[in-house]
Amino acid sequence: MDINELNEDEMRIWNMWKGSFKRIFGCVVKEMSEHTGLSEGDFGVLDRLVQYGNGKLRQQELADSMDWDKSRLSHHLTRMEKRGLVLRKPLDTDRGVQVIITSAGRSALDEALPIVSKAIRKHFLNLLTDQDIESITTLAERTTKS
Repeated sequence: MDINELNEDEMRIWNMWKGSFKRIFGCVVKEMSEHTGLSEGDFGVLDRLVQYGNGKLRQQELADSMDWDKSRLSHHLTRMEKRGLVLRKPLDTDRGVQVIITSAGRSALDEALPIVSKAIRKHFLNLLTDQDIESITTLAERTTKS
């Protein structure tokens, strides 16, 4: 068999992995969205602003952390600004824009975090054994390096 081809078992495990992730992630996002009105993108922006920037980040750093292109993030931030979740300010020192979480954005994130945590526990963590967690951790660490 050619090294560039997958056999049936390899394709099956790949599809199982993708499908499992998509189902779990979809359940978490659905529960969060139903309870808070935030989209996956909204949560990603707000969470990164707090986690990586203590409430503010350069727009390009935010785009890089989300693996989004500049245009996609800009359009999303425009929608979030209209809802009062973030604001953007030009940087004084150089070209660039700083994205800042508002008090409404922080409140929305604070409301979403326990819902997300509960959904992750319900749809993922509660289904795992200690050995599963060790295996997933090892796999995640190994594949992060590739």
